[in-house]
Amino acid sequence: MTVPLTSETLPASAPGQPVAQHYSTLPGQLRAALGSIPVLIAFVLFVLIIFVAVCAPLLGTVDPVAINPAERLAKVSSAHWLGTDAFGRDTYSRALYGARVSLIVGIGATVMSLIAGLFIGVIAGYFRFADGIIMRVMDGIMAIPGILLAIALVSLTGGSLATVLVAITIPEIPRVVRLVRGVILSVRAEPYVEAAVSLGTRVRTILWRHMIPNTIAPLIVQGTYIFAAAILTEATLSFLGAGLPPEIPSWGNMMSEGRMYFRLLPGLILYPGILLALTLLCVNILGDVLRDVLDPRMAKKS
Repeated sequence: MTVPLTSETLPASAPGQPVAQHYSTLPGQLRAALGSIPVLIAFVLFVLIIFVAVCAPLLGTVDPVAINPAERLAKVSSAHWLGTDAFGRDTYSRALYGARVSLIVGIGATVMSLIAGLFIGVIAGYFRFADGIIMRVMDGIMAIPGILLAIALVSLTGGSLATVLVAITIPEIPRVVRLVRGVILSVRAEPYVEAAVSLGTRVRTILWRHMIPNTIAPLIVQGTYIFAAAILTEATLSFLGAGLPPEIPSWGNMMSEGRMYFRLLPGLILYPGILLALTLLCVNILGDVLRDVLDPRMAKKS
């Protein structure tokens, strides 16, 4: 008896069988990756930073924007664990609350850029008539340095958390679009997708069942790098005075305000700078691990 070929009987997972087998072993590979001392340290430190950001009000902090001129530029003491800044604000509290701001910026920019890039990239990769127009627009955006584009957007619309998020997200979207478009073009050439198209399967079914799932792993890896880049861009914008308002406790604002008093109290720059560097280092290490684990080709090489 011959089974007729339909969109339901197509062997959708056959061409990706090795990939499916690879993904079935992901828990074991992740445990093995965490067995590496540097990776484990990075994971623990990143979890600790997230804990600090979430539980900042419970960690002995005070109002990070409260000004106390009588205690300006105070050194480390029992009342102020990391001293105070030029306005008498507690450095310890501002550093902990700065972690919250950085994580919000990183997560927000990552989610928005991945969603927008996935949507645009799928259209560019599947619909040939839209590919040329979309990719030329993306090339034009990528031709402008991201930091300059972000400064221009913040300067035009004013400094706020929402504005900074949008300014950081826009330069990241073309990179996601190019990644998704490449995956879609690759999957579109697979025999099972061509068979589904020839059988008249709905475009929505083809995209959701065969194409978009193949973009998940690359997007997860790309998201880690966007996360780190967004945090660094926000700190750079704030340090240059083109980011968040000065009263908002962010690591970039703290370093910008503390540079005038570096010789007197170097901790005003060192404390937020160390936290920023540790966060970026942990995210980059974990991103490399995810790339090695989620990419079957990397697994074969290892």
